[in-house]
Amino acid sequence: MKRYDHVQMGVDYYPEHWDESMWEPDIKLMKETGVKVVRVAEFAWSRLEPTEGNYQFEWLDRALNLFHQYDLQVVMGTPTATPPRWLTTKFPDVLPVFANGETFHPGVRGHRCYNSTSLREYGSRIILRLAERYSEHPAVIGWQTDNEFGMLDCHCDACNTAFRAWVQAKYGTLDEVNAEWGTVVWSGEYSDWNELTVPLGGSPHQNPSFLLDFQRFQWDSVVAFQTAQINILRMICPEHFITHNFHSYPQRLDMYAVGADLDVAAFDYYPNTSPTKQDTTPYSGALSLDVTRGIKRQNFWIMEQLSGSPGCWMPMWRTPYPGLIRAYAWQAIARGADTVVHFRWRSAISGAEQFWHGLIDHSNVPGRRLAEFTQLCHEVNRLSDKLQGTMLKNEVAILHSHEEKAALDIQPQAEGFDYYENIKQIHRAVTKLGIGCDVIDLRQPLDGYKVVIAPNLYLLDEEIVRNLEDFALAGGTLLITNRSGVKNINNIAVMQPLPGQLSYCTGVEVLEYDPIGVETHVIVDAEGNPYECTQWCDILRPVVAQPIAWYGDDFYRGTPAVTVNSFGKGQVYYFGTHAEEKYWSVLLENLAKEKGLLRFEGLPNGVQASVRTGDQGSFLFLLNLSRESVIVPLPREYSSLLDNKIRSGELQLEPYGVEVLEI
Repeated sequence: MKRYDHVQMGVDYYPEHWDESMWEPDIKLMKETGVKVVRVAEFAWSRLEPTEGNYQFEWLDRALNLFHQYDLQVVMGTPTATPPRWLTTKFPDVLPVFANGETFHPGVRGHRCYNSTSLREYGSRIILRLAERYSEHPAVIGWQTDNEFGMLDCHCDACNTAFRAWVQAKYGTLDEVNAEWGTVVWSGEYSDWNELTVPLGGSPHQNPSFLLDFQRFQWDSVVAFQTAQINILRMICPEHFITHNFHSYPQRLDMYAVGADLDVAAFDYYPNTSPTKQDTTPYSGALSLDVTRGIKRQNFWIMEQLSGSPGCWMPMWRTPYPGLIRAYAWQAIARGADTVVHFRWRSAISGAEQFWHGLIDHSNVPGRRLAEFTQLCHEVNRLSDKLQGTMLKNEVAILHSHEEKAALDIQPQAEGFDYYENIKQIHRAVTKLGIGCDVIDLRQPLDGYKVVIAPNLYLLDEEIVRNLEDFALAGGTLLITNRSGVKNINNIAVMQPLPGQLSYCTGVEVLEYDPIGVETHVIVDAEGNPYECTQWCDILRPVVAQPIAWYGDDFYRGTPAVTVNSFGKGQVYYFGTHAEEKYWSVLLENLAKEKGLLRFEGLPNGVQASVRTGDQGSFLFLLNLSRESVIVPLPREYSSLLDNKIRSGELQLEPYGVEVLEI
C-alpha cells in the first residue's frame, strides 16, 4: 500500500472550477510553495458524469497528469456527497426526507440518503469507473470516501423499511422489542411489524430506547453505505489507502464505527479566529485533534485546514492573525497529524462558499497568508524525515462514547448538562497542566494507561464495567463522574442504587440527587478550599470509599461530593457533582505527582506542549496559540529543529510562535 505516514503539507484544489489555462501555473506555484499532496474531485460528479452514463474523465486525466508532472501526490474523493441533478430528478429516492415530510432538495450538498438503492447503484458505478481509470495512475495514492458524513435523520420509505428490518434482525420478535424498549408506556406496544416505523413527526419525547436504536440504525446505515465504496476501491485499487474526513465535533455520528474499515482517519479543522475565543479555541481544538487520533488510535490526516476567513454557513470570521495559520497546522502535527491539507488553494469565485477564503484571494494576488503557508511548508518538509513514524504515547486517557452522548441528548439531565462540554472541561484541565491525553472509545482496551477518566457513564453493560474494574484492579487510577450506571445499554433505567453496576468499584452509594442545572453551589476539599460546582449534585453515602470533598451549602451541606476508593492495586474516584475546572486542575496535578505522570510544567495560558516519539527520537512541540508574547521555562537544554540552535532557560514565544525541540 502507498504510504500515508509522510509528514507533509497539502491543499484542496478544484480544477473543474477554474479555466484550464490556470491549472499549470497553479500547480507550479504549489510545487514552489512546498506542497506535496492535493485532494480533488469530491464534489465533481456532475462534471465527471454530466448525463447518465456519459462519463467525461478527460479533464481529470489532464489535471492528474499535471500533478504528476510536478511530482505532487493526489487523493481522490468519491463524489457521492453531491448527486447530480439528472440523478435526483430521475430517481427522487436519492433525496433524504425530513421528519416533517419535507424533502432535502438539491442545491447545497449532502443531499443523499444512505439507504437509497438508486444512490447505491449509481454511486457504485461512478466509483468503479474512477477506480478502474486511476488505479494505476502514478499521481494517485489514496481515496477519501464521500465528504463529511453526518446524521441525516432521514424518514424516507427506504429508511423506514430498512429500520424495520434492522430492528427485526436485532430483536427477532415483537415481544422482545416491546420488552427491551418498554413500549407498554403510553400504549406504545407493537402488535404487527408494519406498525414499527422511523420516528415520524420528529418529537424528541418519543420512547428513549426507540430513539437511541434509531440513531444506532443510522450509524449502521452510514457504515454500510461507506463499506460498499470501500469494497470497490479495495478490489480495484489495493495499493491505495482509504480515508474519510470527519468534521464539526461533537458528532452525533459514531466515528469509531465509520472509521473501523479506514486505513487512516482524517478531520476538517477550522479553529476559530476571533480574539474573543482566545481562551477556548486552542483547547477545544486540541480536544478535536485528540478525538480524531483516537478514532483508530493512530496518527491521522487533516483533510481541510483553515487557510483564511471562513464564511458561508455563518457571517465571515476574522481574518487569521499573522502566524495563526502556521501555528495551528503545527498544533495538528504535534497532536498526531502526519499530513495537513489546507482548504483551499484558491478562494472560490462562485457558489455558496465564495467567502470561505483559501490561500489565494479573489484578487488573484498571492499575499500574506500564502507567504506564511510557504514558510510552514518549507519547515515541515525540512523536518519530515525526522518526524516520520513518530507518534504520541500518553499515560492518561479520557473515555468517549457516541452512545452515551446520544442517550444524554435524548433525555437532557439538567440545564447546562452537556456530555461533550463536560469532556471538554476535563480535557482542558489536563492540557493546561502539560499532560498528554488520549481520547478513546469507551470500549477500547486500557492497557498502558496510568489514569483513565470516564465521564457520565449513563449507559452500562457488563463488558464496560469489567473493563473498568480490571483496569483499577491492576493498579490503574480511574475517575468516574456523576450520572453513571443510570441505565442499561438499551436505555432502560436500572432498579438499583446509583452508580449501579459501578457501586462495587467506587465503594459509594447515591442516596438522592439534585439536578441543580446552571445554579452555582460549593464544594470544599480537605484543606478547606472552596470550589464552585454546577449541573448535578449526587448526595453520597460512602460504603468503603473515603470522602475527599464535601458540599458546602444547601440541605446536604457536609455530605460527601467526591470520594476515592482503594480497589485492588488501584484507586477509583467518584465525582458526585460537576466541579469547576480549577478543582480538576488541583486534583489532576496532585495525581500527576503521585503517579509520576510525564508532563511539561509551567505552561502559560494558551501554550500547549506535545511529544512525538519514534525511531528517530523524541520531539517536544511548544505552541503559543495566543496573540501575546509569552515566556516558557525550559527544565533543561534542548536543540531546536527549526533553526538548529540551543534553547535553555526561558524560551520566549512570540504571538503564535512555534518551537520544535529534540529531547
